[in-house]
Amino acid sequence: MKLFQKLLVAGTALGLLTPIAAQATEAVNLEDMDSYRRSPSKVKKFDSNTFTTQISEDVATLNGRVDGIEARQNNFEAGAFSSTTTMDGKAVFAIGAVDGGDTIGGTEALSSAYVYKMNLNTSFTGDDNLYVRLSAGRWGSNFTKKPGNYHIEAKNTYNGSSAPLIVDKIWYTFPLGDNATVWVGPNIENYYMMAATPSIYKPGVLKAFKLGGNGAVFGASTDGGAGLKYEFGDSGFAMSTNYVGKGSKADAGILTDGDKSKIDTMIAFTKPQYHASVTYSKQHGGWDSSEYYSTQLVHGNVGSTTSMGSDANADAFAIRGYWRPENSGTATPEISVGYDLISFDNHSLNVSEGSGYFVGLGWQDMVQADDRIGLAFGQPVKATKLSTGTLSEVDPFLWEAYYSFKPNDSITVTPAIWGGTDVSSSTTQDIFGAMLTTVFKF
Repeated sequence: MKLFQKLLVAGTALGLLTPIAAQATEAVNLEDMDSYRRSPSKVKKFDSNTFTTQISEDVATLNGRVDGIEARQNNFEAGAFSSTTTMDGKAVFAIGAVDGGDTIGGTEALSSAYVYKMNLNTSFTGDDNLYVRLSAGRWGSNFTKKPGNYHIEAKNTYNGSSAPLIVDKIWYTFPLGDNATVWVGPNIENYYMMAATPSIYKPGVLKAFKLGGNGAVFGASTDGGAGLKYEFGDSGFAMSTNYVGKGSKADAGILTDGDKSKIDTMIAFTKPQYHASVTYSKQHGGWDSSEYYSTQLVHGNVGSTTSMGSDANADAFAIRGYWRPENSGTATPEISVGYDLISFDNHSLNVSEGSGYFVGLGWQDMVQADDRIGLAFGQPVKATKLSTGTLSEVDPFLWEAYYSFKPNDSITVTPAIWGGTDVSSSTTQDIFGAMLTTVFKF
């Protein structure tokens, strides 16, 4: 075969193969291809313009088809995640009952609950992060009464007919120099912007025991906020300050007299085996999110009509510490402790001072790898002094115990029991609960 004929056949074959690659779903007529190869009538005679004309036509056809492929690829990529976006999530099933649950506003019935959460993280520079959490769940009063039975995984989006998936959290964080980190976002809580994590105890049931006592200081609300953390090199020292306010989503505005807000400042010293920190919290405009770990008298909600007044302000301190052994799997537990103090101005129920404490113990890898035994107890923040009048307050106490294990890397099963006496507002509020929680991570 002469050179020009070879080139013609090569160009023609390329023109035939290109649509096959670009449109794999289109049928290929093999008989037509074979007849094209064999039929004498298809054989062209050559003159001086044949090579140039044929190659130009084939190249034009090829370019058009390549452009089509690129357009389809661009359309696909426009609807896909950024290459710097990652997703993980979990589904949680819970079933349990609380003896005495009716005394704290729930029921004693055996009931179930669930939540589904997705975490999306996107980086634009390699050092920053846009975080979005989507949640959908249904939790009844059996597991959402504070502080006695509010489950650590509870998130209720049920509206009476369905449990829609909502944007639960969203914020952006980025570095500022070598040692500082900045947070800003419309849906964030104070404790996500701390200098260090103040507790290594992992609650098995009660959110009350999160962060070494989720009360006077760390009790939070998801609203607009911003924060700054600064780490002093590798010394272990760090400090942070952050703001969250409900005024950011209302007519009151940010940092105004009408803004229901909280500003937390932490100084922490953390090493691999131990931690100590002090956190100061300035609360304004009737901030009342301490109820995860406080009595009703403290958070101003005794009775159906009483609530924390908008003129109420508070100053609170949280002292936290933990220690863990060098090796897990021994009888020596890791220990987390916490103590809270709070003082009020213009409290709606005349409370001027309150305090509470927490102790948490944990053992890891005791029966099998990655298992955990947890035991915690403490006193929710209770009123210790009134500005006027005679103090009448309960002596609350809460505790929990659990064993958590992993059938595989993605599933965690946690049977737990918990209870308390004089839990929130009455000496009749004595409870005992049992719960099985299963977490599926993906």
